[in-house]
Amino acid sequence: MGLFDNIGSPAPQNVQQSSGNKTVDVVFTKLPDNFAEFTALPQAAMDDPFKTAALTVLALCFYPQDKDTCIQMLNFLKGPQPLSTYEQQFLADRFRDADYVPRSYFVGAVPANDYKPVQPYTVKVSENPYSYQDSGYAKLYLQSGGADSPRPIQLRLAKDGKWYLWEQFLLAGIRPPESTNPWA
Repeated sequence: MGLFDNIGSPAPQNVQQSSGNKTVDVVFTKLPDNFAEFTALPQAAMDDPFKTAALTVLALCFYPQDKDTCIQMLNFLKGPQPLSTYEQQFLADRFRDADYVPRSYFVGAVPANDYKPVQPYTVKVSENPYSYQDSGYAKLYLQSGGADSPRPIQLRLAKDGKWYLWEQFLLAGIRPPESTNPWA
């Protein structure tokens, strides 16, 4: 059974406050199988930057299985500014050897379990005191189960009231799954 075998409506979102920074748990009970199901998710309204950040993880998870659908989803998230040729080549380069990186952003996905997330599928998205210092932009952070520090993602508020993906730094290297380590 694959990571994207089922779809359903997302569970309620949990919001936590810690150290003056907000963290939002964006929860999906099941994950989409295709572009139509992806755009039908309630988070696809993109009415807050936390939702768009979590949807970016879902879109990136599609790349190893269906590159074209992943690009279609990312273009949806980018709104009026689709992926450039450079950005598409960057994706191809990043996925050449490490298709597990996007899965690592789901809660419970760590090297010891080969980045298999727990269900319901949850992406923790955090802000800090500097997240909104540039007007019309939000710089949020996602924690990978294979990295020591959170990774940034930048979103931009458009005049239609939606938060679009502006720039993501989610595909940087992380610790490899233990199954690939002959010494583990």
